Amino acid sequence: MFLFGFSCCRWFGSGFGKPSVCILRFCSSRSEGNPPRYDVIVVGGGHAGTEAAAAASRIGAHTLLITHKIETIGQMSCNPSFGGIGKGHLMREVDALDGLCARICDKSGIHYKVLNRCKGPAVWGLRAQIDRKLYKENMQREILSTPHLTIQEGSVEDLLITEPEQQHPGKYRVNGVILGDGSKVHAGSVVLTNGTFLRGMIGIGLELLPAGRLGDQPSVGLAQTLENLGFAVGRLKTGTPPRIAKGSVDFPVLEKHTADNSPMPFSFLSDSVWIQPEQQLPCHLTYTTPKVEQIIRKNLHLNRHVRETTQGPRYCPSIESKVLRFPNRIHQVWLEPEGLDSDVIYPQGLSVTLPAELQDQLIKHIYGLERARIIQPGYGVQYDYFDPRQISPSLETHLVQRLFFAGQINGTTGYEEAAAQGLIAGINAGLRISGKAPFIVSRTEGYIGVLIDDLTTAGTSEPYRMFTSRAEFRLSLRPDNADYRLTFRGYEEAGCVSLRRYNRALEMRNSLKEGIATLKSLQFSSSKWIQLLPKAPISINRSCNLSALDVLRYPEMNMEKLAQAFPDPLLQFNKCRALSDRLKIEAVYEIPVALQKHEMIEVQRDEALRLPEDLDYQTLDAVLSLEVREKLALSRPQTIGAAWRIPGITPAAIVNLLRFVKRCRQEPETSPLA
Repeated sequence: MFLFGFSCCRWFGSGFGKPSVCILRFCSSRSEGNPPRYDVIVVGGGHAGTEAAAAASRIGAHTLLITHKIETIGQMSCNPSFGGIGKGHLMREVDALDGLCARICDKSGIHYKVLNRCKGPAVWGLRAQIDRKLYKENMQREILSTPHLTIQEGSVEDLLITEPEQQHPGKYRVNGVILGDGSKVHAGSVVLTNGTFLRGMIGIGLELLPAGRLGDQPSVGLAQTLENLGFAVGRLKTGTPPRIAKGSVDFPVLEKHTADNSPMPFSFLSDSVWIQPEQQLPCHLTYTTPKVEQIIRKNLHLNRHVRETTQGPRYCPSIESKVLRFPNRIHQVWLEPEGLDSDVIYPQGLSVTLPAELQDQLIKHIYGLERARIIQPGYGVQYDYFDPRQISPSLETHLVQRLFFAGQINGTTGYEEAAAQGLIAGINAGLRISGKAPFIVSRTEGYIGVLIDDLTTAGTSEPYRMFTSRAEFRLSLRPDNADYRLTFRGYEEAGCVSLRRYNRALEMRNSLKEGIATLKSLQFSSSKWIQLLPKAPISINRSCNLSALDVLRYPEMNMEKLAQAFPDPLLQFNKCRALSDRLKIEAVYEIPVALQKHEMIEVQRDEALRLPEDLDYQTLDAVLSLEVREKLALSRPQTIGAAWRIPGITPAAIVNLLRFVKRCRQEPETSPLA
């Protein structure tokens, strides 16, 4: 075992623009007289671990990242994509706080797509198919050149525990870790980002294999330590599809989906993505057949993973779970490329844990995959997680001081959820050792806040995934303004944001303020506007004057058209595409944001409103989702406030339920038959 240390010294000069990093190698800590000491230790090199290690290092903490294999840092263990509905919001917020994943995706994507384009920008989902090889290379290049960060291969089997600090009452205090070879490493804070490795078990058919990921051993000792410390532990499961040889797929018969012609970058620092639009690879859509369901139902007795009562992901279930829950239906399967030079296709939506030979049969009964060849069979993973109600909003545990949890250890699923938690845990682990106040993102400030507040207050009994519907103020928590909401706080309060990013966000904020003020200053009658912009759908009957900001709200209008009518004051705001787009979004959402805040005040005011005892929630399919109706029918809350506190009930559902109940109470009074 070797430690790879990277000093924080950088050299500039001789005309070279890129910084150099001093690399040191030295032997195992077992050979040294005193155990090494760091400010922060991060355990796990996955998406949560890399963000945590980088964040702690950015604020100046000397950080050690311990991972099973350095070569797996940046590995995308499951699907080859980042972002999506809600998840894209998290990525933008991670980027606003100078996190890594968004910038790395802009250097590694092969198919960029904004989901929900037909809806408003508040719920757009930035998403990209990623080249696995490029992402890993770019992430390792970033991590291995991070100042103040040391990388070490090894396994953590135990924690060094001491008595708690007097000024911070608690049961224990962490003081470092014990590695698999018995060596000790001390630290002021420890962040655990173990993913699916805590007592992980891989299952294919009836076979079970101890592993946190195919080819990697689980972490058993550490899981036992946490349980012995008194942490409430549970089990969750997830799965992954088989990988298919690209050359064995009949693509011409499938539904082809191309990428956006003008790819939208994830990062606020990226003016464009690395790949040319015409070089992007397509995805393809296919469907299961009735024969797929027959194979699954006939062989349930050979599928241990599905028979287990351990809770799996509701929103990304296995094909077996979908067949059992929704019988006699066909199901979508997205065929996603894994890289520009990769011969592997990832069948999204086909997570399966049948024996390998049955997976082969199943695949061949899907349209376009009749001659498909499986490179690697799908498998399921079961692992320990710890009730997230045992951690604070800073992600520090209640039971052990200076110990932080991030990622799947808290019951979440997904790269983006893990990255967001890792970022916050890393920042706060670094702030903790310096005695500074924790950096907390509230649920009114960001999806990161919604994620952490949901976990720490309500917990989770199934793998938690982010959706836009979980946020009360989603109209103001948009992807476009994440820098406005978080970058300045990150720079001023936590020190986790670079001066370059801060200056860029400051320039954008000042330009937005100036642009909005200029648009509001241009006010004319409706008839004058019709003369200036004949194609604008402005009603001649409007009696009050309209500002240019009011006109910009029309779907048909944009800054380019306004700048043609008013070149002198507005042309400067149309030169930057990002600025002109954001001015349009600010105009569109100015009024709805104010109305949404009024809605939430309405809910808070009517928390005590009683719900009808005989209310049949299953009949409310027009206003409530199936999941919400199921939870309400099971809990039978007596008041709006009680319904609001049920885990998994979205704020949007509460507003709809409140209005439905009020409407029902008013109808008898206004009916002519009453």
